[in-house]
Amino acid sequence: MPAVLPSLLAWLFVLLLGRARPADACSCSPIHPQQAFCNADVVIRAKAMSAKEVDSGNDIYGNPIKRIQYEIKQIKMFKGPDKDIEFIYTAPSTAVCGRLLDTGGKKEYLIAGKSEGNGKMHITLCDLVSTWDSLSPTQKKSLNQRYQMGCECKISRCLSIPCFVSSSDECLWTDWAMEKNNVDGRQAKHYACIKRSDGSCAWYRGMAPPKQEFLDIEDP
Repeated sequence: MPAVLPSLLAWLFVLLLGRARPADACSCSPIHPQQAFCNADVVIRAKAMSAKEVDSGNDIYGNPIKRIQYEIKQIKMFKGPDKDIEFIYTAPSTAVCGRLLDTGGKKEYLIAGKSEGNGKMHITLCDLVSTWDSLSPTQKKSLNQRYQMGCECKISRCLSIPCFVSSSDECLWTDWAMEKNNVDGRQAKHYACIKRSDGSCAWYRGMAPPKQEFLDIEDP
């Protein structure tokens, strides 16, 4: 019996580790803000006024699912339904991909996420959520039209130099390779991937809308 005890304890330790693993952390792949815009159902500028924990049904074992409900004040909608967003929901902690917002209405955010209908949306740690003041002037301008112009394009992340595009409808995002794994670099701050009249895509820089010569040009 004593010989069996160490192996039994080791088995229990592994079992407990396995159960704890899903809550250890939430990891997200780097994404260009234009991709985040295009992937989202809803993109708004808003303030979080208050927060409370609410029940959102039960899991498969009958345990209640907790979420944080933010009551928000929408300032502007860049993408989404006709009805204003009144509530944003997220998981209760960052360990399970919850996104924490400052409440009290003092801080403005750009928030992208999934629609839940009836004036509600859901966000995770992997969605685009940035303070409005941290955005560049080009990013703010691009939210109105330019990002949408490139939603049919593909933005591919370059992990190391050299890297190349594989098709004409692709823009190569090199911030990760050129700026030491920086996901908020020059291309993220100042560029948008635009689809041109010949079906190809290319990076465009500047606050003004792209001119027709850029849209019609054959080479980037």
